[in-house]
Amino acid sequence: MGRIIKEDPNFPIQNARRIVGLRNQIIHGYDSVSDENIWGIVINHIPKLKEETALLLK
Repeated sequence: MGRIIKEDPNFPIQNARRIVGLRNQIIHGYDSVSDENIWGIVINHIPKLKEETALLLK
């Protein structure tokens, strides 16, 4: 995602920068990421991301 948004800053994934930020937080400071935060992302944001990627693949 980081490479994509560098190439196209207007890439139509709503939370692209936040996805990159979360990845960096997990990779560099895993113990500071709460299970509740990750679960909230899975429940609240993954369905929207799935819809956005499905539209891009059409």
